[in-house]
Amino acid sequence: MVDWTLARQIARMAARSDEVPDLAFDLASFTREIEARVIAHVQLEPTVAVPPAEVVGRGTWAEANLTSLTSALEPVTGRLEERVSAAGPFAGALRVATGVTLAAELGLVVGYMSQRVLGQYELALLAPDSPPRLLFVAANLDRAVGELGVDRDSFLRWVAIHELTHALQFGGVPWLREHLGGLLRSYLETVDVRIERGGAGGLPSLPNPAELVERFREGGLAALVQTGEQRAIVDRIQAVMALIEGHAEHVMDALAPELVPRHEGLREAMSARRAGRSAPERILQRLLGMDMKLRQYELGKAFCDAVVAQGGIEALNRAWAGPGALPTLAELGEPLRWLGRTAAPAA
Repeated sequence: MVDWTLARQIARMAARSDEVPDLAFDLASFTREIEARVIAHVQLEPTVAVPPAEVVGRGTWAEANLTSLTSALEPVTGRLEERVSAAGPFAGALRVATGVTLAAELGLVVGYMSQRVLGQYELALLAPDSPPRLLFVAANLDRAVGELGVDRDSFLRWVAIHELTHALQFGGVPWLREHLGGLLRSYLETVDVRIERGGAGGLPSLPNPAELVERFREGGLAALVQTGEQRAIVDRIQAVMALIEGHAEHVMDALAPELVPRHEGLREAMSARRAGRSAPERILQRLLGMDMKLRQYELGKAFCDAVVAQGGIEALNRAWAGPGALPTLAELGEPLRWLGRTAAPAA
């Protein structure tokens, strides 16, 4: 249904460039050197090898993420194909138009994001046989160093700790990938694809844009989730992602004094970068759900910082005992409540 070739072309155009500037720092060697130290700190032993770090261009990053989206969107595109096939004489034209529209939207979104992402532990949640990759986008890292006015080697080391932590989370918690993928699959299975006949000539009708805009104003993309079942699943996904991101944020700060020579001011500079967007950029980030990503960083890091301050990394690692031990969205704001729930029963 989706014209993936077109999506890739649009993503590469939106990415603007696939150049890989010389960072004058060997990220692959550094991640190998610190792997044992980060493992010792987080106390998560990977059951599979951590993938080697790859320094890539924006276009390559976009290509990798579109490949992951191919499998992720199969539940939705499959139902959409069924609906389109039932559209009678309009099926052929509707199939082409829908495929092009989806390709354009996906390509633009991924292309825009390729200009912002510094690094990523790329994992296809719904394609378990697809190997993960540890990606660093050279052009964005190079630009960030210049914009923030920070020491290059220190900043790159700091970002590498964050992404390596993600690799250890999924490599050291065997159930995490399947659990998060299952939540995503459950959500996609609830998405109702509708192609309704309009009143003029039987053409397919579009959703009411005024209604969508109003709901978006009230709460962003999360407000477009329509059913109680969808809301419950989205809340669980957001809670897991907040923990994953917050854990990586906590670890990069905890290990910075030891592994990052000039770490002072990096957190403040990164926070300013995330907050210091122009009005059009903030609107676009909200449309793409990226503002939710920023809140995940903040909420998750505050939770992890509080838990470690109270009981050490061992207390935080209770979260990895199983899906039932994960904090809920409410518990992320009340770390003491979560600590009480997950504490070992008194003898």
